[in-house]
Amino acid sequence: MPQLDQHILAPQVGLTRSKREWVRLSLLHLVAQAEPLLVQRPRIDPPQRILVIKPDHLGDVLLATPALHRLRLCYPHATIVALVGPWSAMMLAGNPDIDRRLTLPFPGFHRSQQQAGPHLQPVLLLLRYALLLRRNRFDLALLFRDDHWWGALLALLAGIPRREGYAVPPCRPFLTRSLRWLPAEHVTEQALALVDPATPPDVQMHPLHFKPTQTDIDWLQRWLIEQRIPPAQPLVVIHAGTGGMTKLWLAERWAMVADALSEQLDVRIVLTGTAAEAPMVQHLTTAMHAEPLLLIGTTSIGQLAALCQRASLVMGVDSGPLHLAVSQRTPTIHLYGPSDAGRFGPWGPTERHVVVRSGLWCSPCGVFDTCPRGTSPAECMEHIQPDSVFQLALGLLRQSTVSASNV
Repeated sequence: MPQLDQHILAPQVGLTRSKREWVRLSLLHLVAQAEPLLVQRPRIDPPQRILVIKPDHLGDVLLATPALHRLRLCYPHATIVALVGPWSAMMLAGNPDIDRRLTLPFPGFHRSQQQAGPHLQPVLLLLRYALLLRRNRFDLALLFRDDHWWGALLALLAGIPRREGYAVPPCRPFLTRSLRWLPAEHVTEQALALVDPATPPDVQMHPLHFKPTQTDIDWLQRWLIEQRIPPAQPLVVIHAGTGGMTKLWLAERWAMVADALSEQLDVRIVLTGTAAEAPMVQHLTTAMHAEPLLLIGTTSIGQLAALCQRASLVMGVDSGPLHLAVSQRTPTIHLYGPSDAGRFGPWGPTERHVVVRSGLWCSPCGVFDTCPRGTSPAECMEHIQPDSVFQLALGLLRQSTVSASNV
């Protein structure tokens, strides 16, 4: 989960962090007083045009799909538009619960975003997109990220009469309805409650949604034939990479688990990753005795989903591809260190989607670039032992084999 630029709209020079926060909150409250001038349209119930604001990356957007489905059930005749970053729009491609996707390069979320001019650029971006959104005449805006005051302010400037989110101090001035914020609650539960607080969240009733296209499935079939993989042979996918260095597990330990599974069971190991993760995957491949299949920087989101659907098990660290595997109902193992699994862990049955943590006292810290305690690799990840991951994988694979034989 990326850290937002907390200094947007707040002077920095000569101010401590607490004073900057006080100044920013004061400015936000001052802007909120202009609501009578900014919002000229009456509230419509039920709303006819709904805007969902979700600035996050792939995995977080996928975690919002159960709430999008509930929103469609609550308002079957409304036009539902999702406003997301261009880095995650593909995760909602073909989603039947929305009518349209709009993209906005939300400040503070682009991992390669330059930091030059952090004050003026977000303000100009805010004003530009507020004017664009005004033309759509939305009746309701839902903030699917709890701390995103920039999005809440955007909804106000866009003249949307109903704006709903969470009771986080920077957001509350801009909202017409704010739910109690529970910092330990899973983000999918939060979004579901925002849409319909009367219906309790349920992972079976509200699963993650992403459906690979027939073109994606056809591609996978061709690839399997090219690799000479028999139809019944189990595949174990390992996606070892992610966006934060402190979330990574040692490549040598992934190699130990992969080799042990190859020796114990008739499985083929598939290593996936982005082009930027190629050196790390190469390190993993070199450390292995078994020969893995490689799909590095060549697959689309849909193709990766098709592969996960075919796999018997997907393993990795906290990342979007692991949530994608959960959406395909494939058993998964998630290694968590600095990430908060309670808020951002897999949304699925715990017996099929297992989180492994070391239990280190400082975990989760939520810091993904460098370990706050100066350990490299991050101690919370280093303490996860290969044998515990192997035993869990062995159990899930044997359980999957038994289930398949009973079909």
